[in-house]
Amino acid sequence: MMIILCPGIHEPELTENFISGWLSQKRDKIMVCPGQGVLALSAPHILQFLDDRCKNRQNTPIVFISFSAGVVGAIAAAWNWQILGGQVKAFIAIDGWGVPLWGNFPIHRLSHDYFTHWSSLLLGSGHNNFYAEPTVDHLSMWRSPQNVQGWWVDSSYEDFPQQMRLTAAEFLHLLLKRYE
Repeated sequence: MMIILCPGIHEPELTENFISGWLSQKRDKIMVCPGQGVLALSAPHILQFLDDRCKNRQNTPIVFISFSAGVVGAIAAAWNWQILGGQVKAFIAIDGWGVPLWGNFPIHRLSHDYFTHWSSLLLGSGHNNFYAEPTVDHLSMWRSPQNVQGWWVDSSYEDFPQQMRLTAAEFLHLLLKRYE
């Protein structure tokens, strides 16, 4: 399984902080889509990156982890990757507020506050999501997920969603274990 990181429009150092803040032991399984500015929004750019590095689509399951503006390009790339024969194990959107997320693969959202969590769910998500509490600034979700406390919400229980307190990094770690 490969983990494809699709960062947003921010300083590249934040992405390195993100990786070291939650998954330093599996760096060989992580690929970071390059690109500054509007390239973060470009599904064709992300697909070309994947084509260059994942020669065997059917035998390389992928988990997309995207942040902010990077969610826009990443979700379109995930759909197209699957249409082209690739396997998308899961799609994880971190603070992709306002981006509709649908697909025939598992989708999870992480949000920097409850309002973003609640309002984003209206645009599609899976059952297992995370929101920060107390609220943190937007970039903290990517800069230091190990320091972001919040709630894992399993909304498959419609009347009474199940919740568990943990950090954003712990939530990501548990999700990835599920898809290994």
